Amino acid sequence: MDFLGLRTLSTIELAKSLIRDTLPDDVVWRALGREPNDGGPHPLDLERLTYDDQRVLALFRRGDTAGVFQFESGGMRKLLMEMQPDRLEDLIAANALFRPGPMDLIPDYCARKHGRQAVPVVHDIVDEYTAETYGIMVYQEQVMQIVHNLGGIPLRAAYSLIKAISKKKEKIIEANRPVFLDGAQQRGLDRQKADELFKHILAFAGYGFNKSHSTGYAIVAYQTAFLKTYFPNQYMAAVLSYESQKKKVEDWVQYLEDCRRTIYPDSTEAAPHAGVEVRPPDLNRSASTFTVVFDSGEAHDHLHGHVRFGLSAIKGVGPSSIGRIIEERDKNGPFTSLFDFCERVSSRILNKAGIESLIKSGAFDSVHGSEARSAMCAAVDDAIAAGQTVAEDKRAGPMNFFMGGGDDAAPAAAETQAERPLPVVKPWDPVEKLTHEKDVLGFHVSGHPLDQHSETLREYTNATTRDLSSCTQDSTVIIGGMLTRVRITQVRNGRSAGQKMAMITITDRFGPVDGVVFSNVFAQYAHQLETDGIVLLIGRVDLERGEPQLLVDQVLSMNDAPRHLARRVDIWFDESQADDASSVESMLHMTSGILNQASSARVSDGGRSVEVLLHLRRNGKRYTLRPRQIRIIPDPMIVQRLRQVVGDHAVRIVGGHIPVRERSGYRGQRAMAHAE
Repeated sequence: MDFLGLRTLSTIELAKSLIRDTLPDDVVWRALGREPNDGGPHPLDLERLTYDDQRVLALFRRGDTAGVFQFESGGMRKLLMEMQPDRLEDLIAANALFRPGPMDLIPDYCARKHGRQAVPVVHDIVDEYTAETYGIMVYQEQVMQIVHNLGGIPLRAAYSLIKAISKKKEKIIEANRPVFLDGAQQRGLDRQKADELFKHILAFAGYGFNKSHSTGYAIVAYQTAFLKTYFPNQYMAAVLSYESQKKKVEDWVQYLEDCRRTIYPDSTEAAPHAGVEVRPPDLNRSASTFTVVFDSGEAHDHLHGHVRFGLSAIKGVGPSSIGRIIEERDKNGPFTSLFDFCERVSSRILNKAGIESLIKSGAFDSVHGSEARSAMCAAVDDAIAAGQTVAEDKRAGPMNFFMGGGDDAAPAAAETQAERPLPVVKPWDPVEKLTHEKDVLGFHVSGHPLDQHSETLREYTNATTRDLSSCTQDSTVIIGGMLTRVRITQVRNGRSAGQKMAMITITDRFGPVDGVVFSNVFAQYAHQLETDGIVLLIGRVDLERGEPQLLVDQVLSMNDAPRHLARRVDIWFDESQADDASSVESMLHMTSGILNQASSARVSDGGRSVEVLLHLRRNGKRYTLRPRQIRIIPDPMIVQRLRQVVGDHAVRIVGGHIPVRERSGYRGQRAMAHAE
């Protein structure tokens, strides 16, 4: 059973349901630039789509295929960006080519599609059946037709031959070889070329894919891409709803990062519109699963709104509790405070730990604000006690009436409790707040610990954890992230026996990857290997176990990145921004002094010296000077002094240097890593 296909069909149906529930029908029509009931099929009648919409195909061309059936992997995205599909047939071919064996034909397909390589002429029959795929046999059906029409082998026997080739049944293959060669020769193909073609068929048939299957997959993929193109919020909410059911958070958290890059249909180069916003759970707006919500006053169309986390994503809050919370909210209106919540939702429905999970996830932020999360946690006991008191008062209401309490006593008490202020408590700092979010959600949603390092990551890394599976064996990568696991152990055998090494996991926005820090590297960088530390890892990709891991060569703090990974320093002087020409000359003179001093100085704890380029803008022209004798290590103190002279934005440290390590001993290290 194709469980992936079934889940995709369920995702499509949920997306369509969200579109109907959150958008008026006329907006759904106009999302496609059409008017309601224009005589054509309804926009959500996906079985009647045309498959030539270039907006949808553009999604494939830019590799924006997170959540798109069969086209999500890094390798497939790379293929799509190289192929630049502009028709459904390209998607069908991509699906058939992206598998062991035919992958070798991908460069030829792309080169022929874009005219960089001529399509070879073999024979009229061969050319006819491979015209759609630029002279390349991609599908089993093509091979069968060539064997039948060119070789004169009946279709039934041609099918049996294809099966025999895939199962390496030599007797059947050799029995059909002379029949094919004779038939091809009778139809005008040189016997030697016919033999070459038969050998090519033998090589292909072992891995050829059925076109009907590939077509079915491509059509479903196009339908998912259509929904993502025109209704990105609703579609990604549906994707997240199903993907979040996986047990491991790291298996689906990448979709949150992919949401940030999703392109809206009105996006242009001049006015880009990208990024499906995913907000934390909200006590008053979230459903059980992910849904689409519009802010007050926001346009109610396919270009606006945001995805809101479902309450079911919060650890410690069970389905029955969620159902009762939503039922109470729908019946009696939004919750107005923590105390109001505890009065209306009994602690028997949701206990203290569950309430704290709601607070830490951000579900109460719309009521009290995110800065009050610490205060709310401090008030939980009082809020539960107050809620129990009000509940008891309500149950005792009739008795109070006969004892003179009056029928307004209980409502007045409830109103007083609901309006009680929160205690004054120091707010959590950003890291603490994100840590609590991860504890109850499994990841960070209102921000990310890497946010403050985004510029460093952009400048000095060359890969993310998601890219590693597409890398070649032993390729050098620089990735940045948080160390979520550090396990120190001892080498058991060999020359390093008894020495310490570490097994680590580094996690970035796309998920985790495991790494190995061998004893020689551990001895140098042990001080950097702390759980929850944010670091840059330089190492080699190891794919021998199937899942990629990193053999670590260097561990750097974010602050050390410029000193070790910079290629050069650019310094800008702009006369148009200066008071007069003399001030530019003064800045040049002071800069020269700093550079000369830095060039001759020795930095005790290492670093890599790089060249310096001086750029001068004068009278609308740019002049670049490259002082040959000046090379500096981009030490933070030196960079700060330069920026004090020319301005913060006038000094740029250009990254891109990739350290090259000696490759001796790699095989032994990999063996040790696999043994561990």
